[in-house]
Amino acid sequence: MPGPNVVVILADDMGYGDFGAFNEGLTRTPHLDALAGESLCLTQGYAGSCVCAPSRAALLTGRYPHRTGAIDTREHRGTDRLGLQETTLAELLGRAGHATGMVGKWHLGELDERYLPQNRGFDEVCAFRGGWQDYWDWWVERNGDWAQGDGRYLTDLFTDEAVGFINRHAREPFLLYLGYNCPHTPLQCPEEDIAPFRDNSDLNEAVATLYGMIARMDAGIGRVLEALDRHGLREDTLVIFSSDNGPQFGSEIGDTHRFNCNFNGGKGNVYEGGIRVPLTMRWPDGGLAGGSFDGMAHFCDLLPTLMAVVGEEPPGDLALDGANILPALRGEPCDIPDQRFWQWNRYTPLVTCNAAMRDGDWKLVRPPIREAMQVNMRDREADHELRKRPGLLGPISDWPELERDIPAPDAPLLFNIADDPGETRDLAGKEPERVTRMIHGLEAWFDEVEAERLRNTGGWA
Repeated sequence: MPGPNVVVILADDMGYGDFGAFNEGLTRTPHLDALAGESLCLTQGYAGSCVCAPSRAALLTGRYPHRTGAIDTREHRGTDRLGLQETTLAELLGRAGHATGMVGKWHLGELDERYLPQNRGFDEVCAFRGGWQDYWDWWVERNGDWAQGDGRYLTDLFTDEAVGFINRHAREPFLLYLGYNCPHTPLQCPEEDIAPFRDNSDLNEAVATLYGMIARMDAGIGRVLEALDRHGLREDTLVIFSSDNGPQFGSEIGDTHRFNCNFNGGKGNVYEGGIRVPLTMRWPDGGLAGGSFDGMAHFCDLLPTLMAVVGEEPPGDLALDGANILPALRGEPCDIPDQRFWQWNRYTPLVTCNAAMRDGDWKLVRPPIREAMQVNMRDREADHELRKRPGLLGPISDWPELERDIPAPDAPLLFNIADDPGETRDLAGKEPERVTRMIHGLEAWFDEVEAERLRNTGGWA
């Protein structure tokens, strides 16, 4: 008999500081706050990457993003594509007898039908393919048919579709992957949701709008949870909430800098603020309800852990980077990897740029190199054009990568995260031997995952 239902709710660019429970009520997130109170909260939960597509690839495959080919967010170059050799969580749970549904933001391949969610294990889909979408003038694909904005706010549409999926499959085990695009830009929200935040003179218009977007999503999550309750599914449904990366600071329409629990950095870098994300799990029948888990957990752990939740083992030939941490979550003995890795920059990956390694309490950081983090205007405009032509299929761009003058990297930084989660004290000078060992470890990991990416994709995709 297939195991319990699984609902994975993923916000987009939301940090710890966006929860009302963590910011003394600055935002309005009563449903998320209540869910966190009823869930096991993973205090060291890490995203798969500091940006959207690579992080989602790790979540759905249990493998580091480089291996999968999803190394960046540029749809027209294909660097967001989840390689066709990869096996997804949806495929595995589908084989285990679960109905599978995907609602929201996909961002793992746009220009080739083979990469779309309906061909990656999801039975039912209501989604947009790329990295962002207008919240009012939207286009989504619903089970192969296109639908255009009908007056509904996009967050509400995704909530409606998620509730509908639960209603249809309440009598059978299911996986629902609900990828809200909130609070990713563009910053758009119904006026009634922005108004309460405009009353706070400490918030600028961009942040007030963003907080309104989160409030609207929170209300939607409340409706999803209520649907589970209405069908009597609360006790035997694992509900996971997280965010694909940390908060985005700065945007094209205003300054979105805001409180994030004093973590350093944000979306786009591998400091804690970019990769350490809210991660909650509620499954009363499975012993996950209330309290906290302080061990390190990574998006790559979700696939093997969810397979254990439904009573299945991943295929023996599936080379996973994550581990089944379900016993540890239940307070039982369990081996959890001590070492975790991240790296991201634009175009050809560079191990000397924006890379990090956790080894127990220690974290090594190779700081970002500005010249390696920038997108040329031609690429930026090409991806914006994709938003104007929904459903476009065709080859990815074969433009050569522009030559860049990449300067020498800054010296690596070393932090003890247990003592200094805000990464305020660089200990590299006091621990030179540890720095050397961790640099070698980071480079060995990078060489391995990059070699696999190039074998699988021949380059970009």
